[in-house]
Amino acid sequence: MSPVIDQAVQAGLITAEAQVLDIPAVLRYRRDDPLAVRICFPPRASLAGSDVAWVFARDLLAAGLKEPAGDGDVHVRPFGADTTVLEFHATVGTAMVRMDSADLRRFLQRSYLVVPAGQESAQFDLDSELAALLREA
Repeated sequence: MSPVIDQAVQAGLITAEAQVLDIPAVLRYRRDDPLAVRICFPPRASLAGSDVAWVFARDLLAAGLKEPAGDGDVHVRPFGADTTVLEFHATVGTAMVRMDSADLRRFLQRSYLVVPAGQESAQFDLDSELAALLREA
């Protein structure tokens, strides 16, 4: 299994006018960063007109598929039987995106094939991580 999972998904950016703008997005999971998932949006999803990427806990995504989760910059919650809403909070405002829950579950299942849930800490080489930190200091 590849150490990187990329999955293209369709997202619906909920605008201030309560309209939904369909935008492509990419979910990414990497074995060398086993606790995190990334979601990347194209420039048209950004107020600044540049690519946008958010990084948050894989566990948050899994929990948010079942019930509202998150208390920081990213919140995830189910919205009906087939949709999940992700909220991204930044200093310039909040973006809300809806996604197909089945797509998110499929992505999580693929990530669990790379690093099973609960086995994330086995992916860390603490000696190498410490050496890299000391080199940067």
